[in-house]
Amino acid sequence: MEDLNVVDSINNAGNWLVRNQALLLSYAVNIVAAIAIIIVGLIIARTVSGMANRVMRARHIDSTVADFLSAMVRYAIIAFTVIAALGRVGVQTASVIAVLGAAGLAVGLALQGSLSNLAAGVLLVTFRPFRSGEYVDLGGVAGTVINVQIFSTTLRTVDGKIVVVPNGKIIAGNIINFSREPARRNEFIIGVSYDANTDEVIQTIKDILQADERVLKDREITVRLNELGPSTVNYIARAWSKSGDLQEVYWDVLERIKRSFDEKGISFPYPQMDVRVTQSTPNS
Repeated sequence: MEDLNVVDSINNAGNWLVRNQALLLSYAVNIVAAIAIIIVGLIIARTVSGMANRVMRARHIDSTVADFLSAMVRYAIIAFTVIAALGRVGVQTASVIAVLGAAGLAVGLALQGSLSNLAAGVLLVTFRPFRSGEYVDLGGVAGTVINVQIFSTTLRTVDGKIVVVPNGKIIAGNIINFSREPARRNEFIIGVSYDANTDEVIQTIKDILQADERVLKDREITVRLNELGPSTVNYIARAWSKSGDLQEVYWDVLERIKRSFDEKGISFPYPQMDVRVTQSTPNS
């Protein structure tokens, strides 16, 4: 009896295959076509992303941006390839696209801050307001740029701290680049007593600035009386030097002004307070 049941099952299966031969052939063709679409799509994705990367690098676009954008192109082509393959085997791609869109919206809302940092990073490495090795102030955080990445920028402060600043905050604030220009200007405010001779003070400061080889002589050197304060006469001095020499020039010039004024008897006033003590006699 069991042998008869097995034979009947085989006959039924054979009959079903004969009746649905066209349908099975259609499914087989669709599956082979879907596999071919995926293979061709992967090849196209790799080729197009590689070409896009090479074109962007040839146009001197930052390598980080080039790699990121070429990867996005590759993933986009792969996504379209998968959808096309699913449609070839009969899957309703409209529902798949709707699900992917809803998932993308949810991910976008969950990663809103990260996506803003990503967009800001693309802008930073595209327009290059600062580069690695430059000294910058990014919204109140000052330091030397170590690297600029897609999501954040890393700085090293003058006291050796490593600060990672999100790119979104950088774009939203002011960017001050201290290293981009080859020359920068120092400004000194020198306060002396009212007894000092004005011409002597101005000439002494000018001589000190002109004697410094790091001060650029093709730029204007300015020394003028700037303010008559409550207890001091304030002079302003401005001089240009190379950006790399700016701080050293500032310190050296201040030291020389102090020594020269001491030698010439030009005094620097400082706050003074007169205290008067009175003694009252008790009434007898």
